[in-house]
Amino acid sequence: MDALSSRMVRGLRAVRLGLLWAAGGCMAWGCALACEGPQHVHLLHPVALSAAEQAEFRAMAPLRVLAVDAPPMARYDRERNRYAGIGVDVWCFIAAELGLRYEILPDRDMTVADKIRQVQQGRADVFLPLSQQPDRARLGLFTLPYYASYYAIIARTGRRLQVHGLDDLAPYRVGVVKGVALEPRLQAALPASRLTSFDQANSNGMFQALLDGALDVAVFNKSIFDEKRYAYDYFDLEVIHTLRDDPREYSFYFSPTPEHRRLVEVFNRYLGAIDASESVAQHEKGDRQLIERYVAQRSQRTLLQVASVAAVLMMLVFGLAFLRYRRLARLLAQSNRQILEQQQALREANEQLARLSLCDELTGLANRRAFGQALQREHARRQRTGAPLSMLVIDVDHFKCVNDHYGHATGDDYLRSVAQVLSQAAGRAADLAARHGGEEFACLLPDTPAADALALAERIRMAAAGLALPNALAAAGRLTVSIGVATLEAGPATAQDLLAEADAQLYAAKRAGRDCVRAAVVRA
Repeated sequence: MDALSSRMVRGLRAVRLGLLWAAGGCMAWGCALACEGPQHVHLLHPVALSAAEQAEFRAMAPLRVLAVDAPPMARYDRERNRYAGIGVDVWCFIAAELGLRYEILPDRDMTVADKIRQVQQGRADVFLPLSQQPDRARLGLFTLPYYASYYAIIARTGRRLQVHGLDDLAPYRVGVVKGVALEPRLQAALPASRLTSFDQANSNGMFQALLDGALDVAVFNKSIFDEKRYAYDYFDLEVIHTLRDDPREYSFYFSPTPEHRRLVEVFNRYLGAIDASESVAQHEKGDRQLIERYVAQRSQRTLLQVASVAAVLMMLVFGLAFLRYRRLARLLAQSNRQILEQQQALREANEQLARLSLCDELTGLANRRAFGQALQREHARRQRTGAPLSMLVIDVDHFKCVNDHYGHATGDDYLRSVAQVLSQAAGRAADLAARHGGEEFACLLPDTPAADALALAERIRMAAAGLALPNALAAAGRLTVSIGVATLEAGPATAQDLLAEADAQLYAAKRAGRDCVRAAVVRA
């Protein structure tokens, strides 16, 4: 298909999705809470639906959806009476694809536990976002996860508490939000007198208790706290430990009916095929804009304060004798130094935010967003120069077996080891190694013909096998990788064509038995 035809198909698809969002989310329920971001979600490959499934889902009664205010997955805007976030984008996209009718119910100040019970008892149909727990899975239906984050232990700045995990919390007064995944573990580990639970709607009360000294620590979602810290001036609080051994994977949670069981199966097909990286970037950008607004407001207040001080100083200069003039000048110089120090701190904070937005926290490689920007940039350069452009997509074979058998901490160590192999192999200044998501990595190789890219892929495959990392549940008994290679050498192929071909070659390597490389040249 040529580029013009591709644009026409994408345009028609956008119109179709817009009509479906309107029909599914608004016509049946009077636009109680409309969707604003599903255009940021895309399919990596088509999802097949039978005619019977399509008819069944379109005929379903409208779904009652409950959500919780947990940015960036879902954020409730009380003024506009609507939710937005990564989970909302993904929900709206899949619901539109299936022709589902639904209403995302307004927040009525219920606790998380109350909303979960609503779904389990059939008084609501869906809850988002929610992390999996065995007791929840017995009373409801979870889809595959679409987002992961971590909990953090938070204390007053400078307390220097010796806390390296949940087992170290016994001597302290601990706060937690009712109904979250870690509450049962904290209840089992701490005396009742040491643990205080707060309603979801009163999470700010928990942080105020920390500031007032009524609590020693609080256990809370790290990404949500990062936003609250700037939104509510919680700069006297800090994260003293991140619970990386216990990541929270968030899913959609359905009430347990046969009809919903079929719906969850189809949702899982879509969750296995979607690319929500643009939605993640969009809502991360929203969080950064919040921080920038806060910094701007603080700067304005600082400037107003300095202007007020300067006006007072000017009045004193005219009213005091010459002997007092030098003292006032010293005070003014001190104020100027403070302003310069604050401006420098703001610049450093902005630079740090920019770096973090393009770096994968676990491996230190570029993240998916940085890789996408580099791909577009190098593809544009290749169109100007005609130089070959190659891409590798690397997937760790049977990685789930590592997590199941050895635990997530070992799985993280394995991913860091593979990342080191990629950093060393793709070592030219122009090369870029990135974590593409989960156990999948990618390498972008400008000015690299197909033969050189294939040779580099083989070196990476052998180097990964040479790590000799055990994987007892896998057939090979050790960690291996499968690699798909694609090269643009001529023709009008797009950056998306290159990525799609590399993915296709990766799947070919997996079908060939894994621990191998498959390569192709894109000629379309």
